[in-house]
Amino acid sequence: MNIWLVLLLGGILTYLTRLSFIFLLGIWEMPPWMQGCLRYVPPAVMTALIFPELFIQSEKLFVSFGNVRLLAGIAAIVTALLTKSILFTILAGILAMMLFNFLV
Repeated sequence: MNIWLVLLLGGILTYLTRLSFIFLLGIWEMPPWMQGCLRYVPPAVMTALIFPELFIQSEKLFVSFGNVRLLAGIAAIVTALLTKSILFTILAGILAMMLFNFLV
């Protein structure tokens, strides 16, 4: 199958999937309890993405001062709590990762 056809069909399918939710929310009003539950989706997704990257290396749990990813993650969390800025949090995580890679 032609790669361009696959890309085009994938784009159309993605667009229609998102459009269906926008269209559905225009017709149907979401109950308040469901709106309350949806507030927890972003933290749950972020946790599911970040946790394995910080704690699991070589398919094993790695909690140690030698784990530079974990140390950089802690530095990013502290920065996030202190500054409430996404930009400073990302920069702190990157700089901490570079520093800990250099030191360890």
